[in-house]
Amino acid sequence: MTFDEQININNTKEFAAEVRKKVIELSHKAKASHLGSALSCVDLLAVLYNNILRIDPQNPNQTGLDKFILSKGHAAAAIYTTLAYKKFFPLERLDEYGKDGGHLCEHPAPFCVPGIEVATGSLGHGLPIGSGMALASKIKKKTNRIYVLMSDGECNEGSVWEAALFAASKKLGNLTAIIDYNKWQATGRSDEVLGLPSLKKKWKAFGWETKEIDGHNLKKIFNALKKGPNKTGKPRMIIANTIKGKGVSFMEDDNNWHYRIPTEEEVKKAHREIDSK
Repeated sequence: MTFDEQININNTKEFAAEVRKKVIELSHKAKASHLGSALSCVDLLAVLYNNILRIDPQNPNQTGLDKFILSKGHAAAAIYTTLAYKKFFPLERLDEYGKDGGHLCEHPAPFCVPGIEVATGSLGHGLPIGSGMALASKIKKKTNRIYVLMSDGECNEGSVWEAALFAASKKLGNLTAIIDYNKWQATGRSDEVLGLPSLKKKWKAFGWETKEIDGHNLKKIFNALKKGPNKTGKPRMIIANTIKGKGVSFMEDDNNWHYRIPTEEEVKKAHREIDSK
């Protein structure tokens, strides 16, 4: 079981850099889209899997371990790579990503690899599922925690707000949700597609304990997530301000990388830039 009560910034930063490089490589090899969305959540995943989640890669379904749901399933390359580097499955299995007959689809399927329990990518499903898991754990008096990572565009879905009401009413203090607020959806700025601001005020009004952070500052991510179950019974919402395509200057905040595939030369250029930081 891994769980670090103190964050090692250098180790976590190096982990995130390796994940970013691999995700870019996977996008190129599989000709798979959603690269920008995967890169924006890498730092969140790095802190969760290195410092927050109580997990056991050799026995991931063991009773009492924390649960994590990547509700923004289009960022599948980021969670697959994170799990592989944490030794949930052999690294070479990443070669199956986006391949016919492979287990690593561009959106996660249940138990496609150890560490993935639910199908996500059809947005709006992760938080309702996580709320159900949290309620079950509460009824059974388990001490594990449930974490759900969502996209900002996902907050357009009515099912998200139904789950928000449900989690607050059931006092699911063992539930923490994180919004990867990279400010883009598939076709435009998130705040222009629908009226999202102010997310913090909205979630607070729905009965959640809310906090807004820099979603690329590893220490701030850690400090926001390190708390145990909320004794007040309020579920927690962390609104993480992120940058789509984070880590590669020519991809950052450019929504073309929602669908664009990097060339071999762009992969090399991105790797050089990440290695130089």
